[in-house]
Amino acid sequence: MLMIAGVLIGALYGGWRAKSRKGRTADVLQYAVVHAMLFGLIGLFVTLILDRTLI
Repeated sequence: MLMIAGVLIGALYGGWRAKSRKGRTADVLQYAVVHAMLFGLIGLFVTLILDRTLI
């Protein structure tokens, strides 16, 4: 669940960040995809750590 939220938040944040830097469409897409992957990976590790410590 945290991974999906991380992907969505990362994509939105990356797109916003590229738009604020006056990026073209390709820049916005690249920033959105890279941030989505990064935030999704962070969400995956947080999920794994929580699963290991709480169970």
